[in-house]
Amino acid sequence: MVYILTHLFFDSSQIKIKLMGYFGRLEDKLKAQELRRQGLSYGEIQRQIDVQKSTLSDWCKDISLTEKQKLRLLSNKMFGQKRGSLVAAENKRQERILKTNKARKEARKDIGKINDRESFIAGVALYAAEGTKRDHNVGFANSDPLLIKFMMQWFLRFTKISPDRIRGVIWIHEELDEKKAKIFWSKLTGIPLNQFNKTYIAKIKKDTKKIRKNIHKYGVFTIRFSDSMIHRKIMGWILALFDGKIADIPL
Repeated sequence: MVYILTHLFFDSSQIKIKLMGYFGRLEDKLKAQELRRQGLSYGEIQRQIDVQKSTLSDWCKDISLTEKQKLRLLSNKMFGQKRGSLVAAENKRQERILKTNKARKEARKDIGKINDRESFIAGVALYAAEGTKRDHNVGFANSDPLLIKFMMQWFLRFTKISPDRIRGVIWIHEELDEKKAKIFWSKLTGIPLNQFNKTYIAKIKKDTKKIRKNIHKYGVFTIRFSDSMIHRKIMGWILALFDGKIADIPL
């Protein structure tokens, strides 16, 4: 008799536990359905109720949403997708920055310390690419401040030109600030403002469909001076470098 009562008591405990679990789930189900009727997404409901999405979908499958609620959910979904795209793009950007920094660090190691001769040859090569070729006039134009600074120092160092003979010229679009550009290039090169020639202002073509992708904030700067002998010597350096040296390098 004792065994039977104990057995019955055990069974009743199990039933009690199952009933508690059932009513707990029932409470969650009713709450989930109410939240769904309010127009909440499954994700929003899951933040309030610990339930799997498949169970949640089964509980709420017969609940119809209003057009306004559907529009809200669609808008949130599109925002979530856009946010996901932005996060992915930012991750790629950070990865690209890390790779770029690594490549630049390795490149610096490859170059090492540059001596006078290597600086001289680098300047000759740059002038061959971007310098004025016509006789009498020496000039180097570029929008990159690093190259302009390097070539300014190169002219002073290797051609022995007097600083007061050097002129600065700016080519800039009309919507940009000419005054700021002059101050920027003067500070960078050390050329006084009174040694700047007249700025060339490029007009914007109103009827063109072409979109300029690269807008140089301070325009394109030219280092310029007149000296026939220096120009001929530079051209001789270029000829000697490419005809006499680089041409002999096996490709």
